[in-house]
Amino acid sequence: MSARERIRQRRIVTMAEGYLELGLPLLALESLARLGDPANFSSQALYLMGDALIALGRHAEAIAPLEQAAEIAPGNLLIWLSLGWCHKRTGHVNRAVAALEEALVAEPGEAIVHYNLSCYLSLSGDKRRALAHLAKALLIDPNFRDLVDAEPDFDPIRSDAEFQALTSVIV
Repeated sequence: MSARERIRQRRIVTMAEGYLELGLPLLALESLARLGDPANFSSQALYLMGDALIALGRHAEAIAPLEQAAEIAPGNLLIWLSLGWCHKRTGHVNRAVAALEEALVAEPGEAIVHYNLSCYLSLSGDKRRALAHLAKALLIDPNFRDLVDAEPDFDPIRSDAEFQALTSVIV
């Protein structure tokens, strides 16, 4: 690929990023289409395609480009978080758990990974692991405690005494 073509592709990816930041996912997808066959996209372009599809509520369609992006860049936390998000919203909670477990390999110290994984584990009925990851998230970043009350993913374990002890705030 020529230097000129690499510059053109980078500009298109930057344009797509800008459209997504502006809340214009359709324009982001139109921009990315100018790159040609998605099989030849960079991990960033594939991630942006998935992100645009998520913004449009097309979670099932977003999975394929996100999976391709994850194969190319397995250390990219954002890809795994988005993939988990899509799997959850398409009713595949076990796949969401698997995606977040991959995110833990990439970034084991990120509170958001532990928090989201605890949500998905709660939904899958794995209370023990859900509580362990929630505890880890709260240890890394206590501000996640503010999200727990409004999080419906914790409804399956909300009445559990261990969950209540973990999430209660001592004033």
